[in-house]
Amino acid sequence: MSNAIEIEGLRKIYSGSGKSAPKEALKGIDLSIPRGSVFGLLGPNGAGKSTLINILAGLVVKTEGAVRIWGWDQDKNPRQSRASIGIMPQELNLDPFFTPRGSLEVQAGLYGVPRSQRRSDEILKFVGLEDKAEAYARTLSGGMRRRLLLGKALVHRPHILVLDEPTAGVDIQLRQMLWNNVRKLNQEEGMTIILTTHYLEEAEEMCDEIAIINEGSLVARDTTANLLGRLDAKAMVIQPETTPDRLPEGEGLDVSTRHDGALVIRYHSKQITADRVLHAVHDAGIVIRDVKTEQADLEDVFLKLTHHA
Repeated sequence: MSNAIEIEGLRKIYSGSGKSAPKEALKGIDLSIPRGSVFGLLGPNGAGKSTLINILAGLVVKTEGAVRIWGWDQDKNPRQSRASIGIMPQELNLDPFFTPRGSLEVQAGLYGVPRSQRRSDEILKFVGLEDKAEAYARTLSGGMRRRLLLGKALVHRPHILVLDEPTAGVDIQLRQMLWNNVRKLNQEEGMTIILTTHYLEEAEEMCDEIAIINEGSLVARDTTANLLGRLDAKAMVIQPETTPDRLPEGEGLDVSTRHDGALVIRYHSKQITADRVLHAVHDAGIVIRDVKTEQADLEDVFLKLTHHA
């Protein structure tokens, strides 16, 4: 099989309580995730991402549909499907009275990993916690706890690793360390990585393909490059020699001024050439000291696809 995960017609309806009506969190999701890829799963809060991940993890029972993880049908082979996937949750759910080594040993035991095959010390070194192996989890910093969560997700050598907002609230140094580890797992061990994040620049840099979920439906799924190519919006940033008396004008040009005095001229490259933009600048009597262009980024695509939410 070429796909790590295959999802067909996945629906989840949460029954209402009291006067609240039932909520359809997932509305017939069809999604396949290739083996060996770094796959981004994006969407605004409440879009259904967490529900989807919890179904993959076996924590939430789906209403309808089929889920296959590493070729195993989740309904027919639940143990094999769960053994194929590791989840690094967003919440810091650690037992405060366990040491990092103890946490990894217990986690490995829950997955039925024999003692002779456990890699607790190797994993602790991988996530940079070898010097904290015998410290109580309650004494670890928030960043160290996140590293331990990553280690717990790896104890049973999963084929697929799901990272749910792994860098939320962490500092730049830890974020860089986490991403270096993820790249190693993907490139050296061929592990399939599924990432949810609110840092769109991370998804743009890390992911081969991206799916965007909005209000329980899949609104886009493509390579990162193709998603960015959906928008032909460009911005030309002009640094004028002096403060201009008037701004450039022209059909299809959206002109604004930044706090540093730079002019930002937004336009669609399929309709307007850069030469026309420069002519409008010269017609306004502006002498250019510096100029650069900016492409649309993943945030622009994301906002365009989810603007009605």
